[in-house]
Amino acid sequence: MADDGVRVWLVERTYSDDEQNLIILTYATPEGDRYYRKERALTSFSDVRDTTAAVEVGERDLGAVDDPDLQEQYAAEARRMREVHDPDDVI
Repeated sequence: MADDGVRVWLVERTYSDDEQNLIILTYATPEGDRYYRKERALTSFSDVRDTTAAVEVGERDLGAVDDPDLQEQYAAEARRMREVHDPDDVI
């Protein structure tokens, strides 16, 4: 892992209500206090991009999770993903 990289784990996958064919992937730290959001447009069935259990992102790309309940939820799911999957596992 790079010196400035932070590994975050997939904690949520949702479909956007605002836009068609948009998937929102939310990754979080095992503590649940920081998150990374990735939006992915599904342009066609042949557009294959794997979603992995974890990604590495820069510190400045992380947002803060201010809601204690959401932080607890993200922490639990990130820890579960870390225990069950390798970072490069396709989810």
